[in-house]
Amino acid sequence: MNIRLLTATDAEVYRELRLEGLQTNPEAFGSSFEEEKDISLESFASRLEGQGTFTFGAFNQGDLLGVATLVQANKVKLKHKASIFAVYVSPKKRGLGIGKQLMVEVINQAKRLVDVEQINLTVVSSNESAKGLYTTLGFHVFGTERNALKIGQQYFDEDYMVLFF
Repeated sequence: MNIRLLTATDAEVYRELRLEGLQTNPEAFGSSFEEEKDISLESFASRLEGQGTFTFGAFNQGDLLGVATLVQANKVKLKHKASIFAVYVSPKKRGLGIGKQLMVEVINQAKRLVDVEQINLTVVSSNESAKGLYTTLGFHVFGTERNALKIGQQYFDEDYMVLFF
């Protein structure tokens, strides 16, 4: 397993995995497949090159199996915070520790950023495996948003978690 920072040259495999995630686990993302399926490859490439944005990918024999994105806040009063978004591991490779490896790499990246003192993330309240992973890495729930996401007529609550360092 090779974990590394994605670049614009990874846009195609990143797009494929992201669209898979949006279809497989729509409740895990604020965006929908319908909103992203027609976004250009250039736009995906530009996401991977954004200032203060770090998307890590887990590769095995050239296949992208999982991703996690860290974004540092850019406002002066918020620069002490970073947020984790879009953590996803392909279902065929779950349970192998890929999510943990990605999260460790993202946390290490946040610690390398000069101003960052805490990392925030949200997770669907019913996703016990993800919450368990985040808890073992030191994250704590500090709030829950009821009905945070709505897919069709179904609502999903989200827990807000934080890691201080």
